[in-house]
Amino acid sequence: MADIIVYEKNGKTITRAEHSGFCYGVMAALKKTLDTVEECGGSGRKVYTYGQIIHNDDVVRELRQKGVEICGGPGECEADAAVIIRSHGVGRQEEEELRRSCGLLVDATCPHVKKIHHLVSDACDRGSQIVIIGDPEHAEVKGIDGWCGHRALIIEKPQQLSEPEKRDLLAEARREGREIFAVAQTTLNRRTWEECTAALKEICPDVRLQCTICSATANRQDACRRVAEQSDVMIVIGGKNSSNSRKLFDIASEVCEKTYFIENTSFLPLKDIAEYNRIGISAGASAPERIIKEVISNMSEVITNNIEEANGMQDFMAEIEKSLKIPQRGEIVKGEVIQVGPREVYVNLGCKKDGIIPKDEIALEADQDIESLFKLGDVVEAKVLKTDDGDGNILLSRKKVEISEHWNEIIKAYEDKSFVNVKVIREVKGGVIAAYKEVTGFIPMSQLNDRYVEKADEFIGQTLTVKVTRVDQKRNKAVFSHKAYLAEEKSKKIAEIWASLHVGDTVEGTVMRFTDYGAFVDIGGIDGLLHISEISWGKLRHPQEALSIGEKIRVKILSMNEEKGKISLGLKQNTPEPWSVINENYHVGQIVQGKVVQIKEYGAFVELEPGLDGLVHISEIAHKRVTNIADEISVGQIVSAKILEIDEEKRRISLSIKETIDPNAPAEPAKAEAAPAEELAAPAEEAEAPAAEENSADAE
Repeated sequence: MADIIVYEKNGKTITRAEHSGFCYGVMAALKKTLDTVEECGGSGRKVYTYGQIIHNDDVVRELRQKGVEICGGPGECEADAAVIIRSHGVGRQEEEELRRSCGLLVDATCPHVKKIHHLVSDACDRGSQIVIIGDPEHAEVKGIDGWCGHRALIIEKPQQLSEPEKRDLLAEARREGREIFAVAQTTLNRRTWEECTAALKEICPDVRLQCTICSATANRQDACRRVAEQSDVMIVIGGKNSSNSRKLFDIASEVCEKTYFIENTSFLPLKDIAEYNRIGISAGASAPERIIKEVISNMSEVITNNIEEANGMQDFMAEIEKSLKIPQRGEIVKGEVIQVGPREVYVNLGCKKDGIIPKDEIALEADQDIESLFKLGDVVEAKVLKTDDGDGNILLSRKKVEISEHWNEIIKAYEDKSFVNVKVIREVKGGVIAAYKEVTGFIPMSQLNDRYVEKADEFIGQTLTVKVTRVDQKRNKAVFSHKAYLAEEKSKKIAEIWASLHVGDTVEGTVMRFTDYGAFVDIGGIDGLLHISEISWGKLRHPQEALSIGEKIRVKILSMNEEKGKISLGLKQNTPEPWSVINENYHVGQIVQGKVVQIKEYGAFVELEPGLDGLVHISEIAHKRVTNIADEISVGQIVSAKILEIDEEKRRISLSIKETIDPNAPAEPAKAEAAPAEELAAPAEEAEAPAAEENSADAE
């Protein structure tokens, strides 16, 4: 919401600053607390919060009335108790101790604070020196410090960086070549962050800064300052121990001389406020909406002038005139429920006749009854069917109003192209009838799903999300499509996946299908192409030589084209290119094993690992003169060889089989497996190739 004037009369205004009151983190923490109370209600398990769930005494008091107690540390509550970590969060060790000491641990840490925990923990693992800019006594800061072993340097003013022990700590980290990594308390004043980081940069120019001030906090502070600048008096609402509320008070005080800090209406200086015309209000993240509204209401009552007696008389006469008027047939009226029976509801319409709504004019669910749906004092809307039902009452219909409301909702969904939920009632020719509250519509069989549907049996009784594709209220017709919803959701999911992927990312995928030129891999809803040349550093004839359908693999994103819907993947990039680490794995004189992959007239190529082949020259095959290499070894055979030479510049390895064979040992016949004819035959110009040539099968 924007800054709004919540009261304006006789030149006096009350303006409420934007973003006042509970933030998302506080609301989520309270919801988790209340959900835990409800969950544990019937089990007898006691519920505790680890410290105040938020810094607001009124909220804490209300929770205590619901049975929620406060514990100060691990082991202070029953072994089977439920303990809720408050929105400020705790350190890693505290969290582990709490988990061990209680029966149920509920983590209600604010998501923004949780993110800082991860950042600090990761930086600590990298060996970084952590700097936290914030209040060292605040629970959030203590919790953050607990994710780096309580070794962080904590400052709340730039002057503190001149302290010798703090300078020494930073100097030591820089001497050791460690990163300086700075984060902020989420509720920190942005000006304080800027002043502290500027001072930090003077000492450590290469400091890594991560501004973790919550955007809601920054927005709340900016709005508070804006309203305070335009106000004669400023009221800041928040708990006395609330850090973010105190910061709002400090900000407002800088620009508005008359600024008051209050917890609730009992602290409100009404007499002082009544003297001013422009009153501003801001509230911290721990201030409930109820208290904010109570403060506004109390101030409004004090500064409101009494209504003139003449105006009061006019209003009184208008009420009398209204009470004599009988509503007409077809009119929509409002009234207060004054009697509820098993078959009808009586309503006071503010005129000389009461209204009656019979049971058959009320839309009831299968297991509902009138007495559970209506309570004395409820205000209801109904449509006038008759001005006299024969017993002196006005006959009303709640169902007619609801149908009209529901049609309006259907029409709005059609115009907005939004979705509604419908319940499938029965099958008819060509599709099904589905109900949106009191409105029924048709779903064609082709629009029931994004797959072919032969019979609609499986959908009867189901609730489906649909798009309204056609509306004709005069003929009471509406057409829905569940297929359109599924298509849009699929498009959204695909768009989200595209947005989450980046060139260079390594992701997990599943091999889905093969082609001669590669494999298609599902990387979370999108298929990418893993080209055969990107599977292995070695040569493959077909992807299935290295992969299998359904296999989970880690692939690297090489390129992306969202317009064409194409993603190129790489698998071999997960391992070093063999020649880049040749000296780490191989050296001259080493005995290695490899597979014969190609035979030429001048020698045989042996694959030591994918992408790394060596040449055994014909003269290095055996201790005897060899005229036909195929008589000695065969393609596919595993052989042992000695490395004679490694030429990194030309990427050639020379091998010798005979160096691994005892010259006095009897010769072994070649393996039964024969090389393909095309591999045994070499072109005439290769017949006289010297030993130094063609040392890699990749040269082919």
